[in-house]
Parts: sequence; structure tokens; C-alpha cells
Amino acid sequence: MQIDHTALDGVLMLTPRRFGDHRGFFEETWNSRLLADEGITTSFVQDNHSMSAMPGTVRGLHFQGPPSAQAKLVRCGRGALFDVAVDIREGSATYGRWVGVELTFENGRQLLIPEGFAHGFMTLTTDTEIVYKCSDYYAPETEGSLRWNDPDIGIDWPDAGHAPTLSEKDAAAPGLVEFVTPFKR
Repeated sequence: MQIDHTALDGVLMLTPRRFGDHRGFFEETWNSRLLADEGITTSFVQDNHSMSAMPGTVRGLHFQGPPSAQAKLVRCGRGALFDVAVDIREGSATYGRWVGVELTFENGRQLLIPEGFAHGFMTLTTDTEIVYKCSDYYAPETEGSLRWNDPDIGIDWPDAGHAPTLSEKDAAAPGLVEFVTPFKR
């Protein structure tokens, strides 16, 4: 597996090796022993899968705070999406900064997002599926969000060819200025 570092400490791009032939392909998307040899020791306890019918669907920026903070390993099962991680760790040199990558079924890339980051994505094609692992169970009492288009974060979202589609909850999320992070040092 190819492991690439991003501009945010701890956020990694993992690209599994694909073995293909006339039938299709096989790839190993997670191997705890192999990745532990590379210093990645995250344990996952829950897998999630969502589908968005329309391009331009935005989900996020979401996180779970302590004591149920989640690391995530995100990949695209079908279609294409622009995936984003935002550093929300108090005292971090990159607090409020973001990194975004295009994840597609074809490129097979995955984004490993540690605890202390908000996560969101925009779909780029119809019927896009996102599949991701979480290091802790869903705990609604610890969930939070940031506004997806906050100018203080300044995410350069792609043009999906459609106006963004959001949930009411995501549309009402606070910006970074009024946000109080639960990730204390």
C-alpha cells in the first residue's frame, strides 16, 4: 500500500495496490499488521456507507468529540467525491486549515483522518457512494459540525455543475469564529 502524507499532520492518503485481470480487480483496503509496521495503529469498530443521488451533495463538516472522538478511513465505493479534513485541534499549528482530495472508484485512494479533524465531502457524480471506517461508535451526544463554506476556513470546493444540496443541520452549522473546539491539548 502506498502511504502519502498531506499538508496536515496525521492526515494520510492510502492507495491500495490493485490486482486486475479480465474479471475485474482485487485490492486490500486495510491491513492492521501491515499498517502498524508504518506506525498506523488505529483500530476501527464501525463501517458506514452512504449514497448521494445528485452531484453537488455536501455532507459535513462533521466530527465527534471526546470521549467518543472518531478517526475515519474514507473511500469512494462508486462515482466520485471531493473529500475534506479540517484541523480543529486547539493549539495545533494548522488549526482551521484544510486538505481536500478527489476520491473516486477508479483511483481507489483513501483518506485517513485522525481524531481532532472535521470531515466533509461533496459528490461530483450521480449516485456516488462513500464507504468509511470509524474508530469509535456513533455517539450523537458528542457530534458537532462546522459550516461547509465558512470563508475563515476557505475550502476551495470544486464546481459539481449543480448548486450544493445540504441538510438543514449542515446549512445551520456554525463558522470557525464562533466555534469552540472540544479537542483540547
